Amino acid sequence: MLRAQPTASHHIAGAYIDDSEGAPMACLYPATGDKVAELHEATPALIERALAAAQAAQPEWAATAPAERGRILARAAAIMRERNHDLSVLETLDTGKPLQETLVADAASGADALEYFGGLAAGLQGQMLRLAGGDFCYAERVPLGVCVGIGAWNYPTQIACWKAAPCLAAGNAMVFKPSEVTPLGALTLAEILTEAGLPPGVFNVVQGAGAVGAALVNDARTAKVSLTGSVATGHKVYAAAAAGMKQATMELGGKSPLVVFADADLEDAVSGAILGNFYSSGQICSNGTRVFVERPLRGAFVARMVERLAGVVMGDPLDEATNFGPLVSERQLESVMGFIRKGEAEGATLACGGHRANRPGWFVEPTVFTDVTDEMTIAREEIFGPVLSVLDFDSEEEVIARANATPYGLAAGVFTADLARGHRVIGRIQAGTGWINTYNLTPAGMPFGGMKLSGFGRENAAVALESYTQLKSTYVATGPVEAPF
Repeated sequence: MLRAQPTASHHIAGAYIDDSEGAPMACLYPATGDKVAELHEATPALIERALAAAQAAQPEWAATAPAERGRILARAAAIMRERNHDLSVLETLDTGKPLQETLVADAASGADALEYFGGLAAGLQGQMLRLAGGDFCYAERVPLGVCVGIGAWNYPTQIACWKAAPCLAAGNAMVFKPSEVTPLGALTLAEILTEAGLPPGVFNVVQGAGAVGAALVNDARTAKVSLTGSVATGHKVYAAAAAGMKQATMELGGKSPLVVFADADLEDAVSGAILGNFYSSGQICSNGTRVFVERPLRGAFVARMVERLAGVVMGDPLDEATNFGPLVSERQLESVMGFIRKGEAEGATLACGGHRANRPGWFVEPTVFTDVTDEMTIAREEIFGPVLSVLDFDSEEEVIARANATPYGLAAGVFTADLARGHRVIGRIQAGTGWINTYNLTPAGMPFGGMKLSGFGRENAAVALESYTQLKSTYVATGPVEAPF
C-alpha cells in the first residue's frame, strides 16, 4: 500500500513536532479509501507554541532587508520546481487529483506565487506628500505582525503558497492550518521554506479541524486571518476576526455563470466549460457551473460536450494517462450525489453521467444536466463536484440579469467572437474575477477573489502584498512649532 507519512504532524519554529495526545487524523487516498498517513490534531499546547514562535520570529524577519526576504522565497520556488514530481505525487495521494493535473497545477503554481512575491518584496513602497513651508509627511507600509492562514482541501499546496508568499514577503510571520482532509502539502512547504533559509518561526503549520482554526483566529496575537473555504465557514471566521478588529481576506464559494453566445467557437466554449466544471473533478470554487448557452447553439453545444466527455479516462490517479479522478472524500461524494438526485427530482434532464462510478474510491461520473431553470437547486447552490447545468437564453440583457441573480459573485466567463460584447458583458456581471474566451486561469500577477457572499480581499498580484501591510503615517515639521498659548 502506498504511504505518505510525514516526519510529524506539525512544523513549528523550523522543525517537525508531534503530540500523540492530539486527536488522530487519518489521511485517506480518495482513489481507494486506503489510509496513506495518520497525523494528530494540534493540542492547545502546540497551538500556543506555534503562535509564540511566530510572535518571537516576526520582528527580526520584518527587519530583514526586503530583497533578502525575496531571495529566500525565490530559493524556495526553485526547490519546489526541482521536486515538482515528488510534490505532485504527494498532492495526488492527498487529494486524489490525477497526477497529470497535479504536475502542472499545484506545486508548480505554488512556486509561481513564491517567485512572484519574492520579486515584489524589495519594491514595496509607501507614499510622500510635500506640504507648505517645507513640511512633509510620509506613509510607509509596515507588516501586520502574526497572520493566520486557513486552507481548503481542493488545492492544499497552492493555497498554502498563495497565502504564505505575500505574507512573508511583506515581513509578517504566519501560522497556517491546512484542511484536516488534506494535511500533507503544507508540511512540505514549511520544510522547503526552512531549507531555503527562512528563519525558524516565520512559517508554522498546525493541523486540526474547526476548533484549531478558531483558537488561532481568536488569539490576541493574530493580526490578520486569510481563509479559503465555504461561505458558511467564512461567516464564522469573519465574525470572529471582526470581534477582535483583525484584518481579513475571505476567498469563499460561488455559483459562477459561464455565458456562451451563439457566435462563440464551439470547441473553445466546450473546452472552457470542461475546465470550469470537470477539472479537479469539479472541486474548484470559481467553477462556471451555470452554463448559459444562447439558444441557437444549445443543441450543438450539448452534443459536443457529451461527445467530449466520452473521452474521459477515469482510473488510477497516479497513472499519467488518467485525466479524471475521484472526489476528495466519501462525505463529498454523498453530497454531490444528493445534488444529482435533487436535479432529477426537480425536472432537469440528464444528458450524461449522474451515477457513482462502478469502481473503488469516491468517483462520480462527469454529469451534464439540460432543461435547467434558474430556481432549481442545482442552479442555485454550490455543488463542488463534476456537475454541469446548461441553461438556455435568448438575449444579452436577459443573460446578464440571470447571471447576477445569485448571492454569490466569485467568477464569471464569456465566450463570444465579438470582443466588444465580451468586455461589455463581463463588465456588467457582478463577479470579482472574469474570463473572456477562456476559463479558470489564475496567474500569480492577476488578482483573484470575489464579491457579495463570495468574499472580499484578493489573493495574488500586488494588491495581495499590500493587504498584508498597514500604512503608518508620519508628519515631519521643518520649522518652529506655533501654539496659541
